Amino acid sequence: MIIFTVLSVIFIVGGLFFFTTATIGLLRFPDFYTRLHATGKGDTLAVFLSLIGIAIYEGITLTGLKILLIALFMFLAQPTATHAISRAGIRSGYKHWTRKDGTK
Repeated sequence: MIIFTVLSVIFIVGGLFFFTTATIGLLRFPDFYTRLHATGKGDTLAVFLSLIGIAIYEGITLTGLKILLIALFMFLAQPTATHAISRAGIRSGYKHWTRKDGTK
């Protein structure tokens, strides 16, 4: 079934793309909150796409179903964890980044 292999490769490459862009955001953005935003959004979609691709490659088996359940859990848990980390940053007193000249 070449179509399932091609489809799984497309999903996995899409996940790799979002992992890469999230990593670039982590390295390039100036402060804690913008870095957290980049990695939170990018990693959630990257993990979801990668696991969907692996599940498609595995096929309709018990293992494929388990992978889909893991993907669903990660899709729900990662934004919640990102929110909790940002709230901890606010409570710890991390300031938002502003430009040195005071403009937005």
